[in-house]
Amino acid sequence: MAIRTIVKHPDPILREKAKPVTKFTPNLHKLLDDMAETMYDADGVGLAAPQVSILKRVIVMDCGEGLIEMVNPEIIASEGEQFDYPEGCLSIPGLRGDVRRYQWVKLRAQDRHGQPFEMEAEELLARCAQHEIDHLDGILFLDRAERVYPISKDEEGE
Repeated sequence: MAIRTIVKHPDPILREKAKPVTKFTPNLHKLLDDMAETMYDADGVGLAAPQVSILKRVIVMDCGEGLIEMVNPEIIASEGEQFDYPEGCLSIPGLRGDVRRYQWVKLRAQDRHGQPFEMEAEELLARCAQHEIDHLDGILFLDRAERVYPISKDEEGE
C-alpha cells in the first residue's frame, strides 16, 4: 500500500467525470488499498478516485464503522433531508460548508471483485456517500453549499 497525493482545488481533474470500472484487476485492488491508506492518513472519512488523480468511479469511506469500498456506486433511492452537519473535503482544505443532503440513501455498487451489492446509509454515512459520488461527477461541495466559511482555529486542532 502507498499514500497517494490528494489533489487540491482548483485542479481541473476535480471537475471531470469519472469513467465506470469495467476490469476488476489487481490494479484496482491496489488503488482501493492505497485510497484507504491515504484517507486514513489524512484523517478523512471518504475519498474518491479523482481526488488521487484517477478518473475511475471508485470511492472509499469510513465513518466510524469500518471501511466501505464501492466501485461504480449509484444512489437508487433517497429520503428526507439533513442540514445540520458542516461539510468539508480533503481536496478543499481550510473550508467548510452548509450543504443540504438526503438523510437516507440506498446505494448500489460493486465490490473490488465486481460482485454487485446494495446498502442503505443514513446521517453521516449518507452524507459521505453523496459527497463522494458527487466527486465522481465533477461536483464539489462548494457547488452545493448554501454557505462556505473558513475552518475555525478550534476545529483545526481536532
